[in-house]
This record gives sequence, structure tokens and C-alpha cells, in this order.
Amino acid sequence: MTRRLDFVRFRAEGSTRVEDSPPSFLARHEFLIRRLHSLSGLIPVGAYMVVHLLVNASVLESPATFQKNVYQIHSLGSLLPFVEWTFIFIPILFHAIIGVAIVMGGIPNTGNYPYAANRRYTLQRVTGMIAFVFIAIHVFHMHGWIHEDTWLEKVVKPLGGAEFHPYNAASSAGLALQNYVMVAIYLIGILACVFHLANGIWTMGITWGAWVSPKAQHRASVVCSVFGVLLAIVGVSALFGMRAEGSGEKLIEAREVEEKMYEHKIESGELEPNEHKRAEVKEKNNE
Repeated sequence: MTRRLDFVRFRAEGSTRVEDSPPSFLARHEFLIRRLHSLSGLIPVGAYMVVHLLVNASVLESPATFQKNVYQIHSLGSLLPFVEWTFIFIPILFHAIIGVAIVMGGIPNTGNYPYAANRRYTLQRVTGMIAFVFIAIHVFHMHGWIHEDTWLEKVVKPLGGAEFHPYNAASSAGLALQNYVMVAIYLIGILACVFHLANGIWTMGITWGAWVSPKAQHRASVVCSVFGVLLAIVGVSALFGMRAEGSGEKLIEAREVEEKMYEHKIESGELEPNEHKRAEVKEKNNE
């Protein structure tokens, strides 16, 4: 009997010590972290995604229009990596890491929101994980993650990465999207990203107290749904419009336009020759 009492006392003391253990850093700063997480999902990550899809959709007008937009982006020159890391990659990593912590329970879900039991709440988490994986695949597939020659030549290109060449923008992206598996991955990834953003704007409004009443939440839901549908149309249209530029007559025409634009910019002094940003010879032979 004495041994049993000692065992019960030991279990009670152990449970007390566990309960009295200090909360983690994420738990202590949950309020601030959640708001920074939701804010980063809108600005700059969400805003960048909208601009990125719109720029890609410009290929539907013509390969020349898309190439012009790419030239404008790359006109930043040496500032481009700084802009990319400061306003795109670091915010995406922050949003993704905190998102994973929330999904894994690293940050307690103390908020008592009316949408907590809704399917949209679950889909928000699922699409967030899909979006994170897709973005990693997309950046590797088109850019190779890191612009370092040894890494690109020894690792990335043998694995089919770094397919995008900014001075042959539409044709190189189109060639990279000829594989049906990659098209399926991009389709799922784009739709996941769009849902995550559109639904995330709605939940962000609840988190920040922008719409609290049921009527306000319903109106916001309608607006966010319409926004999501329109953005999905833009993203999917851009995907298949880009893919169309990677085969047949469209590939030949796109490559001719890109070469003329490149030569014109070199002759006018707007651009320094840079073969690393042009499509490789083996791709040109596909014409």
C-alpha cells in the first residue's frame, strides 16, 4: 500500500512539473507571431503571387509582351537578388515555417473563431503545405534555387532544373512545361496557392477584426471567393498559354522574337551580352 501511494505521489509530482514547465517561445509570442504570419501572407507574399501570375499571363498577348516584362524585372541588375531575397524568398520562408509550426501544433490554437470547424479551415492548412512544396519545386525547376555554376551544372541541370532563361523567356518556360507530369504539378500547385491566398485573406480579416459579424464575414467570403476564381483563371490560363509557346510553330516564332529583341537591346546599349541568361544551343536545336 505504501509503495502504491509513493507511486501515485511520484506521478502527481511529475505531472505538476510538466504542467509548470515554461511555454515555448512560439507560445509566449503567439499573438504577435500569428498576426505577422497572416500579414506576411498578404504582403508581400500574396501581392507578389498576384503580380507573378499577371506577368506570366501576359504571354497570352504575345511572347514579346512577356519578354518585355521579364526585361523590366531584370533591369534591376545586381539589385535583383537583394529584392528577391528581401521581398520574396525570406517572407515566403517565414510564412511557411510559421505555417508548419501551426499545423504541427508548435503554436497553440487558442483562437475561438467561428470558422475553426469549417472545411475551409482544414483546406487552408492542406493547401498551405501543398503550396510550400510546389514553390520549392517551381523555383528548382525554373531557376535551380541558387545561381552558382557548380551547383547548377553538377546537381540542378542533371535533375532537370534551371530550365528558365530570362532572355528567351516564353520559349524556355514553354519547353520546360511540355512534360505532362510537370503540368499536373503546376496545375495543382497554382490552384492550391490561389485558394490559400483567397481564403487566407478572409481568415486574416477575422484575425485582425476587420469583419466580425456574420453578415460582414459572409460579404467578405463572397468577395474573396470571386477574387480566388478570377485569380485561378489567370493562373491556369498563364500555365497553358506558356506551355503552348514551347512546341511547334509557336516555339519557332517565340524564339525568333526573343532573338530579335535581344539583338536590338545589345545594339542599343540597353543590355550587356550575357549567354548565361539565354537558352542553350541544344534547346535551339529543338526548333
